[in-house]
Amino acid sequence: MKKTLLATAIAGALGASAAAQAATVYDQDGTRLDVYGRIAMGIEGGGPEYDSNDNYQDNGAEFVDVYSRLGLRMSQEVTSDLTAFGRLEWRFDGDENTTDGGFNELRQSYLGLQSKQYGTFQAGNFDSFYSQFVSLPFDVYIFAFADSDLEFAGHSKQSRGDSIGYYTPDLSGFTAFLQAKHYTARGAADPSADSEVAAQGGVRYAQGPVTIGLGFVDDIEEGGGNGEMLYGLIGSYDFTDQFSVRLGYETRDDNANYVPSATGENGYDKVGLGGTFTTGPWAFTADYYRVDRDNLDDSNAWAAGAYYKVSSNFDVFAELADGDAPSVDSGTTLGDLTDNVYWLTGARYHF
Repeated sequence: MKKTLLATAIAGALGASAAAQAATVYDQDGTRLDVYGRIAMGIEGGGPEYDSNDNYQDNGAEFVDVYSRLGLRMSQEVTSDLTAFGRLEWRFDGDENTTDGGFNELRQSYLGLQSKQYGTFQAGNFDSFYSQFVSLPFDVYIFAFADSDLEFAGHSKQSRGDSIGYYTPDLSGFTAFLQAKHYTARGAADPSADSEVAAQGGVRYAQGPVTIGLGFVDDIEEGGGNGEMLYGLIGSYDFTDQFSVRLGYETRDDNANYVPSATGENGYDKVGLGGTFTTGPWAFTADYYRVDRDNLDDSNAWAAGAYYKVSSNFDVFAELADGDAPSVDSGTTLGDLTDNVYWLTGARYHF
């Protein structure tokens, strides 16, 4: 019960309960169609003044769209135990710089079959199961920081497009999952090109106040990895209906033959610690990460956020983050700590 209440409170305060706020367009004889989405606007600023190549980049304030989206959720009961489903979701930008672009990303597009007895199979373009079942406790922020849950592997890690996956029904708190993404070489001009498959899998335990996920990702280079296995152990604990903490560890071996991009990294060990506190319409979050990289500089990262739910469909927020924060010692000044801090504030309407 505590887990359910806390999850509901966080989802409400953060405005993440798209399913609850979806509008049912059709629901008859076991066939259902829901429309959902959000319009989100904000102002962002800060962050590094110089990129990884020491080139200056302006980090002043800017009015931005904050990941607005529109989606369709479909389902049909085949039998009392089996349901066919589909989901289609687009992302669009609503600020003035993109008014000629309209929808700019097909964010979700998949279909599948769900059995209460045998589990769920799906195929298409969907968020990684590793993100859904392992790193999810750290996915509490609105900003997209390197397309991840700040530092841990995020939604698109060896996922989205040409993917198939399966996860079991709840088995006394345990859920096992397995997913594979296919990278095709069809049509390639290079005769030595080969198709590749990146697999990921693991198990999650969720019972009472405890959630623990253990998983792996075959992080091949075709999908932005370094060709080594990534492993993660991430969990959360609800101390009360209003307060939860999360702790996680991710590791990936170093590949001596891999040359990372200017913003990439090779092998690493990452530890994350965070918490969420809710009270009434308010929610507050804070997270800290320590990143130890093989053959590259180590770093600290942190994020914090405050969220206020004005109504069931409307919320406002403010977030801060620093992906490469300085270590605190006797010589550290306030300017050092705030020099490259990124900030985002805005509002969202959900429907």
